[in-house]
Amino acid sequence: MTLPPAGIRIAVVGTGAIAQVAHLPILSRMPGVTLTGLFDADRQKALTLAERLDVPRVFDSVEAVWEDDDVQAVIIATPSNLHGEQVRAALSAGKFVFCEKPLALTAEEARSVLATPGADGRLMVGMNQRFRPDASTLRHEVAAGRIGSVGYLRAGWLNRRAGPIRRTWRHRRARAGGGALMDLGIQLLDLCLWLVDYPQPRRLVAHMLREQGSEVEHTAMVVLELQGGVVVNLEVTWDLVSDRDRLYLNVQASSGSGSLPPLRVLRETDSGVVDVTPDAPPERENPFTVSYRNELTRFAEAVRGEATLPAPREQEVLLRLIEAAYTSAERGEEVRF
Repeated sequence: MTLPPAGIRIAVVGTGAIAQVAHLPILSRMPGVTLTGLFDADRQKALTLAERLDVPRVFDSVEAVWEDDDVQAVIIATPSNLHGEQVRAALSAGKFVFCEKPLALTAEEARSVLATPGADGRLMVGMNQRFRPDASTLRHEVAAGRIGSVGYLRAGWLNRRAGPIRRTWRHRRARAGGGALMDLGIQLLDLCLWLVDYPQPRRLVAHMLREQGSEVEHTAMVVLELQGGVVVNLEVTWDLVSDRDRLYLNVQASSGSGSLPPLRVLRETDSGVVDVTPDAPPERENPFTVSYRNELTRFAEAVRGEATLPAPREQEVLLRLIEAAYTSAERGEEVRF
């Protein structure tokens, strides 16, 4: 077997939409990174992509990825119900692991994954919204206290209806864990909580809409109260009748406010409200691409020993909140923690 050229060696497990749109094109052009192999249950798809990207190997099984000593790190981008088991197996094999969200389908399974040796130091969960330049700048402004104490966050991710629905694993509750909330809401809820350093939850109420006969919701609304009285109001949908998708986040604080996109930070002063938005160079790429490039760069740095990966323990909290939202919507009642 011909060894790949020098650089950290990464294999991708699961070559579906997110791998094709983000992981594969970014990693294939990243300096110091070699895509050493692919695996997908659809072997022909993996072979086609390997040929297109000049990836030297297509694995016959996922176990072969874990057993290959030439693979230093893996990207897990399979259907969500496989994540927990595959992350545990990859960590146990000594790999660095980047797992697309969610880490698992339940908080209990996330707890099990986080207890796996190697989770503290070799595991990263793909919460790419944190790696948007505007989001990281807003978090810095909040953490520095420049807009005072945060009291309210309002966020939404509203994707337009995309014509006739093509049913995929994302529309199967057992495989995806849920619909729009698990797909879009988990990212946006994580972003809100990350901005205020993940306070303990106090109570939550959720409402969801789904079409008759569908296993998962197309729309979800969540109101969450956190310790200290901070309130998060979240709305997500796959079913917006519009000419474009919309994503927004607003932060209301005691002496200012922040919002994105575009990033804007306002502060109250003795002379009135002042725009204190930090200057930033214009981005040549869209925030989605930049966010994935930034988080994959961080992962590559960790594999090289240039950055640390603390165990993503907040993922257990996040999944407990997602579970509570589905319980609240199904029972029509508030959930307290």
